[in-house]
Amino acid sequence: MRPSWLGDFNVTLKDLINSTARKVPTWAVYVLCLLPVPWLLYLAQTGGLGREPIKALEHELGEIALQLLIIGLMITPIRRFLGLNLIKFRRTVGVLAFTYVALHLLVWVVLDMSLLWGQMWGDIWKRPYITIGMAGFVALIPLAITSNNMSVRKLGAGAWKKLHKLTYLAVLLGGIHYIWLVKGIQLEPLIYMAVILGLLALRWPKKRAEPPRVAAQ
Repeated sequence: MRPSWLGDFNVTLKDLINSTARKVPTWAVYVLCLLPVPWLLYLAQTGGLGREPIKALEHELGEIALQLLIIGLMITPIRRFLGLNLIKFRRTVGVLAFTYVALHLLVWVVLDMSLLWGQMWGDIWKRPYITIGMAGFVALIPLAITSNNMSVRKLGAGAWKKLHKLTYLAVLLGGIHYIWLVKGIQLEPLIYMAVILGLLALRWPKKRAEPPRVAAQ
């Protein structure tokens, strides 16, 4: 039999988390989540990212972007199943994810490819993992542009929500990009993809059971 105090503890903890979340300003989330950027740049400059600092920096920024996209997908199920209301941070997390994807791309364009546009376009067409990654970035652009209250009013809540379902495509492409990027079969990108597929499955519309038909008398 489940102890009664355990239920009270869960309710108290949930209320504590929800009340704390209501008090946390979104700007604090931006500051906290962007702290890795200067730290990674420092490590890249001082040899803390190994023999290939540019590749390592590119990878770290991309992985943080994928993690933020996954966190954004988790917010609704967390509220549904655990009663934790973090919805106010969902748009913030989405903007942060786009920021990290843009930084990931910027490092590739400027530092890795040295602005060699012809070679970059060649790689985008010839290397599937780059093609997929670029497609994911393009899918995120309209979401980043419309992640504001003015866009919600102009588009209407229904159209805005439909547009932002592109998040599902973007995170799926991000997971595929990571799997194809690594050499050989590695566990970490497969775990990310399993989590992504699980979260997307939770959003899959369930068919309503049809009422039993009454046989004609």
